[in-house]
Amino acid sequence: MIPDKTGHFGAFGGKFVPETLIFALDELEKAYAKAKKDKAFASELKYYLRDYAGRPTPLYFAANLSRKAGAKIYLKREDLLHTGAHKINNTLGQILLARRMNKRRIIAETGAGQHGVATATVCALFGMKCRVYMGEEDIARQRLNVFRMKLLGAEVSRVKSGSRTLKDATSEAIRDWVTNVRDTHYIIGSVVGPHPYPMMVRDFQSVLGAEARRQIMRKEGRLPDYLLACVGGGSNAMGLFYKFFADRSVKFIGVEGAGKGIGSGAHSASLLAGTTGVLHGSKSSLLQDRYGQIKNAHSIAAGLDYPGTGPEHAYYKSTGRARYVAVADRQALEGFKMLSELEGIIPALESAHAIYYLTKMKSYLKKNDIVIVCLSGRGDKDIDIIMEYTPHSRVGNVNLSIAR
Repeated sequence: MIPDKTGHFGAFGGKFVPETLIFALDELEKAYAKAKKDKAFASELKYYLRDYAGRPTPLYFAANLSRKAGAKIYLKREDLLHTGAHKINNTLGQILLARRMNKRRIIAETGAGQHGVATATVCALFGMKCRVYMGEEDIARQRLNVFRMKLLGAEVSRVKSGSRTLKDATSEAIRDWVTNVRDTHYIIGSVVGPHPYPMMVRDFQSVLGAEARRQIMRKEGRLPDYLLACVGGGSNAMGLFYKFFADRSVKFIGVEGAGKGIGSGAHSASLLAGTTGVLHGSKSSLLQDRYGQIKNAHSIAAGLDYPGTGPEHAYYKSTGRARYVAVADRQALEGFKMLSELEGIIPALESAHAIYYLTKMKSYLKKNDIVIVCLSGRGDKDIDIIMEYTPHSRVGNVNLSIAR
């Protein structure tokens, strides 16, 4: 089973942090190991996931999308959860853990804002102080989620350094944690960071994969042929993939952001175009130069705009267990339009990357192939971006011509 006792997924993962954080990580690792064996913890988490977050989410057969793709397409509807994305699964798990460790102050980082909203939500629920770090550029393109976080009582700290996106917000959150480690728990939002975070976040998110497995067996009487999900840090993809890891007939496809094209250098495809290095406490596949300096990433989807990915994804790629591809900004906009018009579901731009990739799979999909796509979030948060990129759009006969 991965990771090993030192938190490594093959050559990836581990703990690469300042000495001041080692004690906090060891404390978290012990607390999580104890909680995993505690039936009361599992029961309480199950209660909040069901009665507060809204689990289980449906596994929806997308008939119109299926006709277009030439196969049976099912959508795992994480967009229907409270707060509008899969992020609430992990934040509920971590806030319960923080309470057991008597940590009363919570910090987090966010790119698309969905993790920030989910963190602010659980902090309001449990009466904890909350500070969310967010890059200045992400604040500008995700204004709705910033407003939601403030409504929920969180303090949103604007990060102006570097690329002013998720990478820099994460760096600021780590600096805060080093300073306030005694009373503060850092809720990392994806399967990244030092051990035990990649394992712990994966475990909390694997509830969606476990549900998908039960649901597809009830609906089709067999396992799917493909699992498809977008990958930034990679938490929704890993949550879906993990419960099917041993089923070798089930193929995994992760979709990264190709931005303006991988050849342009303005992208976030760290698995396809990255090299092995260390960022934010763990070893994984990163966008970096020959000297190990981290390059700026780019994606139209703020949640994919990160120059690295989770170490377990790097392991999956190195072993061939998963295949990773990339979809450009313009193609993601087409995926956004396609799902909106065909199924009446407005997806997050992150998920739209995976939706578009179905058109690339059409050439080899068979009529009875089953594909499960993780719809990780809803697109309300991205409406400003869509309007910016499509200023000529109009109600009715929608013209989504790309403006730039």
